[in-house]
Amino acid sequence: MRLDRFLTETTELTRSLAKKAMHREEVRVDGEVVRNPATRVDERSVVTWNGERLALVGLRYVMLNKPSGVECSARRGLYPLVRELIDLPHVERLQSVGRLDVDTTGLVLLTDDGQWSHRVTSPRRRCGKVYRVSLAEPLVGDELARAVTRFAEGVELEGEEKGTRPAELIMRTATEAELTLYEGKYHQVKRMFAAIGNHVEALHRESIGPLVLDERLAPGEWRELTEAEVAQF
Repeated sequence: MRLDRFLTETTELTRSLAKKAMHREEVRVDGEVVRNPATRVDERSVVTWNGERLALVGLRYVMLNKPSGVECSARRGLYPLVRELIDLPHVERLQSVGRLDVDTTGLVLLTDDGQWSHRVTSPRRRCGKVYRVSLAEPLVGDELARAVTRFAEGVELEGEEKGTRPAELIMRTATEAELTLYEGKYHQVKRMFAAIGNHVEALHRESIGPLVLDERLAPGEWRELTEAEVAQF
């Protein structure tokens, strides 16, 4: 890896600022001042900036129990960002693996591994996402049977040219649903229930594929995934 890229990967420096730091003789490799940004370094190199040793962070994979009132977007708007809840170096590089609405709670995955993120979110892999849905009106009897069939066949949402992919609906109680989706359209769960004349009052994601939200994580808490969990995708 080039030295200037190494500096941008391990510090807050841009490539331009990294070159200026080298010009000011602030950067050393294996104890020697280096001013050439094209100098090659590897995992055995000892690179320091202003006397502080630098090390590559590597790829990270995080599970978060998202609370309500937090955004999954890359840029902050009206609400705090999910990555602001995570105490890791260079947290700004973490991206949500599929987003949840501001008022939706539950499992969010974050990573700086783009290929892994694609594997998790690609519809072709049929990675089911399970949601717990609190409904305003009871869904029972014939109305429930029609909803199960309609969700399984695909629902035509307003403003969409194609219906949704088949989804699996199970009622835990008359107003508590479990819905499994294999895609992620904008406000999809809320729009699907609106299409059958009901209203979603609360929404919580419980799992993504084989990964189930760790019950030990309180809202706002997070942990890094194990190697075995990462390898499931």
